[in-house]
Amino acid sequence: MIHNAFLLPRRPDGWTADDVLALPEEQTLLQRIELVDGMLLVSPWPGLEHQRILGKLQFACAPALPVGAESLPGANVRLTARRLLTPDLVIVNCPGVDTAAYAASEVLLAAEIVSPSTKMQDRILKRAVYAEALIPFYLLVEPGDENIATLFERQGEDYEPIAKSENGELRLTRPFEATLRL
Repeated sequence: MIHNAFLLPRRPDGWTADDVLALPEEQTLLQRIELVDGMLLVSPWPGLEHQRILGKLQFACAPALPVGAESLPGANVRLTARRLLTPDLVIVNCPGVDTAAYAASEVLLAAEIVSPSTKMQDRILKRAVYAEALIPFYLLVEPGDENIATLFERQGEDYEPIAKSENGELRLTRPFEATLRL
C-alpha cells in the first residue's frame, strides 16, 4: 500500500527548486528528494555504513577547515531554479548562515558517498552538474572493503582528479590540508 504522504503531484512544466523546498516535512523525512532540470530524483536516505563514513569525513575535515568555512551534512544546494541537490557533505564559505538551500557560489566542496541506489547519479550526473555550477571541488567516496575516495578539482568545464586515497587515507593539499582516514 502506498501512503498518500509520499505521493508527489505531477508538474506539467517540471518542478522548481522552490517547489521542492516547499514540500511538507512528512514527504521528505523518509526519502531524499533532489531536482535536475525540473525532474525529481528520489532516493532512500542512506544506511548506517554510509553514515559512518560521513561521520569520519566530517570529523577529519573539521579541524582543517580554513577560517570562514563550515562543514555541513545533507545541506541543500540550489544550483539553478530547476536544479537542487543535497550532497552528503558540503563545505561552505559562509559559516553560520541559516538557510533552506545554499547557493552554488557559497559551496567550496561537495562530497558524495556512493550508495547502491545512487551509483550512476554520484559518479556521472552529479559530478557534471556540480562542475557546471562552478563548484570548485568534488569529493567522491566509494564504500567497500577499502573505502576509496577521489578528490576532483574543477579545471575548465569539468573536474580532474587531483588526489586519490591509498590504504584508506586521502591526503588533501587543496582546498585545505587534511588527512581523511576512511
